[in-house]
This record gives sequence, structure tokens and C-alpha cells, in this order.
Amino acid sequence: MGKLFDELAQDINYQHGMNACLNCGICTAVCPAAEVYDYSPREVMNLVQTEDDELIEDLLKSDKIWFCGQCFSCKTRCPRGNSAASVILALRRLSVRHGFFAESEKGRQQLFAKRVFGENMLKRGYTLTAENITPEHFPELGENWEYYFEHMAEMREWWGVPMDLENSPGSHRRIPEKDMDELRAIYEKTGAIELMQAVEKGMEKKLGSKAEVEKFWDNWVETADSRTYKMKD
Repeated sequence: MGKLFDELAQDINYQHGMNACLNCGICTAVCPAAEVYDYSPREVMNLVQTEDDELIEDLLKSDKIWFCGQCFSCKTRCPRGNSAASVILALRRLSVRHGFFAESEKGRQQLFAKRVFGENMLKRGYTLTAENITPEHFPELGENWEYYFEHMAEMREWWGVPMDLENSPGSHRRIPEKDMDELRAIYEKTGAIELMQAVEKGMEKKLGSKAEVEKFWDNWVETADSRTYKMKD
């Protein structure tokens, strides 16, 4: 048993997700992500159960823990009541805390999750707003969305769901500041703020400077593809 495993074992998601895996493979058989990625929940569960820090560190640095879509199909089918998805959540947190996430292409995408979904929650109380869904990043939405994006404010006014009005209908309403303060306090108490800060620190350590992190971010904003950023040796 190593230090990484000891830390992992303290995570409540790990405790709820790992009961007594018998290596039957049902989790992988029902996993949608396993259909399209080089990913197997069964493999993850096996590696974790070795309690070997070297193997666990390799896992934390890999893309594998970021393929899971958190559908929890594994939870509903496991004959022992395990949840590979919960174990994956615990592994992701551990990877972020130690900066290992920045070693993989999928892991580095956590910067986007932090700066879009995370910061939206702290500012607006939503993970995603219509303003985030730009036609450049989502061309598959077509001309109707492009028109709506360009005329969003006036169209919502016409529909009677204006933007940025406190407690109005719709996902662009403003949540009262006292409620937002409560939400931010929850994020602080549960360690979510610390994890968000760890994403920034981990990326800075990996890329060498805050300026390079901003280049990485700007590249994604322009291309919507983290693979187009050229990592330095």
C-alpha cells in the first residue's frame, strides 16, 4: 500500500464505489465509453486494487480516467454494487491535486472545464450559458443557432425571457447575490475552489509559465481543439 493509494482510499467516492470487485467485466460490457475509446472500467478497477502507487500514478497521468462519461451504467449492473464511475471521480480529484492531469491531452482539457463550467457556476450559478455555445465552436448547430447567437438579447426580450434579469424565467436569469454567496461558500467548504486553483497551478507547472497557459487557452478558444496546441519537449 502506497501514499497515493492511501489518499485515494480516503475519498468518499472511492469508499462508495469500491466494495468487492470480482473482475467479471460487466462494467466494461455496458460502458458506452468503452465502445469508442481505448478504455475499460474493469482495467481501472483492477489497477486500483493492486494498491501499487507506481501503477496508480501512471493511471493518473493517462487519458483513461477522463474517458468516463459519468453515466453510472456500471453502478446499475455490477453484481457487487461497485461503481467504477465513482472510483473514476476519486481518481480525477487525486490527479488534479497532484498535477498529474496535465500529463495527458484529455487531462489538460480540465482547464476548459474549470474556466467555463466552474467559473460560470461561481459567477452565474450555471455550468453553461447560451453565450458559451459559439457558432465557431459548434458549427453543427447550423444557421438557426448562428442567427439566434447574433440576436440573442432581442429575441429573448421578444419571448418575454430577457437576459440578466433577477429571478426571471429561463437559464439566463440572474440568481440573487445572497444565493450566489451561499453557493460559493459550498464550493469553498467542499474543496471545489481548491481543486479549481489546482488546475491552474498544474497547467502552469506543466507548460512552464502563466503566459504559456494563456496561449494554450487562446489556442483552444480559436480552434476548439486542444490537440492543435504543440507541446514543448
